Amino acid sequence: MDKELRSKILSLVEGDARLTKERIAVMLDKSVEEISRAMEELENEGVILGYKALVDWDKTDKEYVTALIELKVTPQRDRGFEKVAERIANYPEVKDMYLMSGAYDYCVIIEGKTMKQVALFVAEKLATIENVLSTSTHFVLRKYKNNGVSFGMGEDDVADERGNIN
Repeated sequence: MDKELRSKILSLVEGDARLTKERIAVMLDKSVEEISRAMEELENEGVILGYKALVDWDKTDKEYVTALIELKVTPQRDRGFEKVAERIANYPEVKDMYLMSGAYDYCVIIEGKTMKQVALFVAEKLATIENVLSTSTHFVLRKYKNNGVSFGMGEDDVADERGNIN
C-alpha cells in the first residue's frame, strides 16, 4: 500500500474509530476491498492496535482517580530501560506509560478507585521494583482535553479559531 493511502486511513480512524470501511472508501475514493486489505495490513503490522471510544467518566457514576507518576530508574545492563518498562506496563492499573527525557525516566498514568489505592500501588508495587530509584505522584484533578477532544468545557469556555477563550 502506498504511504499516502496509509497515512490518510490512519488519520481518519484516529479521528473517528466508528468510521466503517465503506465510509472510508467513499471518503478516499477507493474500493471497499482496497480499504479492507489496507486496514487488515495495518492491523497485522501492529500499526493499528485497537479502536476505542473516549468517554467522559465524570458524567457517569464511576468513581475513580487518575494519577501521573514520574519514575526515576537505573537502566539495566544490555537491556536499557526495556525490562523495567515491560514489568511496569504489565500491571493492569497502568493505563499509559512513556519513556521520557528530563528529570524522570518514565511517566506512568494509572487509575484507581481512591487516592489511597493509588498510593498503595505506588508504595507496594512500583517503589519496590529493584531498579526504581524514586517516584513522584501527581493526581489529576480535572481533565480538560484528551486525544484532542475537549472535556467538561461549557459553551462559554470554548476556544475560537485563533485559540482565544471566549
